[in-house]
Amino acid sequence: MFKLLSWYSYKGSYLRIKVAALMFAFAILLGTLGFMYYENYSLNEAFYMTMITISTVGYTEVKPLSETGRNFAAFLILINIGIFAYAVSAFTHYVVQGEIFKTIHKNYVQRKIDQLHNHIILCGYGRYGHSAVDNFVNHDLPFVVIEQATDKIEEIQQGAAPILYVEGDATHDEILQQAGVERASALVTALPDDTNNLFIVLTARQMNKKLNIISRAISPKAKKKLLLAGANHVIQPDQIGGFFMATLVNKPHTIEFFNFITDKYHADMGFEEVAYESAKPEFKNKTIKDLQIRKKTGANVIGYSNPEGKYFINPKPETVFAPGCSLIVLGNEAQLKAFCGYMK
Repeated sequence: MFKLLSWYSYKGSYLRIKVAALMFAFAILLGTLGFMYYENYSLNEAFYMTMITISTVGYTEVKPLSETGRNFAAFLILINIGIFAYAVSAFTHYVVQGEIFKTIHKNYVQRKIDQLHNHIILCGYGRYGHSAVDNFVNHDLPFVVIEQATDKIEEIQQGAAPILYVEGDATHDEILQQAGVERASALVTALPDDTNNLFIVLTARQMNKKLNIISRAISPKAKKKLLLAGANHVIQPDQIGGFFMATLVNKPHTIEFFNFITDKYHADMGFEEVAYESAKPEFKNKTIKDLQIRKKTGANVIGYSNPEGKYFINPKPETVFAPGCSLIVLGNEAQLKAFCGYMK
């Protein structure tokens, strides 16, 4: 039902309904105080008289009204006619424009986001954001998209996959908080502007010191600044694209093979990583040979990262799985699933 609705900002209607409610409250307060002052009614009597007056139900007065009291009651009725007309107009707009359903949907999505922990926040649902979302969905990873463009929000709402999202500017603290940045495990900022990406990295790092931050960079000069700002990894898509095209000239099958194993639609093959800190206690401080990963899961260890972040391809069997290290394995879906269940 929500996908059939056009996306409008509900703020205006919400304020109109809020104003109508405040006006009703003011009329009740004015009537109660007026009847107490002009007719010496008790609080309960004045409140009752106010309610039957502004509702125009026509019940008998609590006590006979003086001329001043009747004039005041007439004035109160006239005021209430204007308030009632305004309230009906606001509520009708709220319903006709679909604002009530949008508000319900927005609250539903926010409740789902509030329940997430160790999730991923993706800033920007552009070309690279689409690819990231496809990967997250394919690997069944919990994530939230932050996007401020109305057309992108409509695309998310109308998509087949149920994507959790926050509409707003990711450079604002309150938007990151709505996405649960304090509880998130990673943040990916893929905006097409280095300045915005830099601001998001700075803000997110201050809000969550343990957050794994991956940022897109357009300019080569921005990479160093993003790393200094707190990004764990900085990706330059144009540079990677140029490298792939150049490599296709003299090593075409290498790139084609890489494209094959990273294509989730055609290849039953992929990568998985396990860090020392997330591994089971019995596997820590053991050699790769003693881990028996190939024998137990069928996956192959193709990479090793030491505490300094240096990578080794096809590490030796005597390599020790030590603190701060990570192992990268290659295998099909069943092998990778077995590897995760075996090591983590």
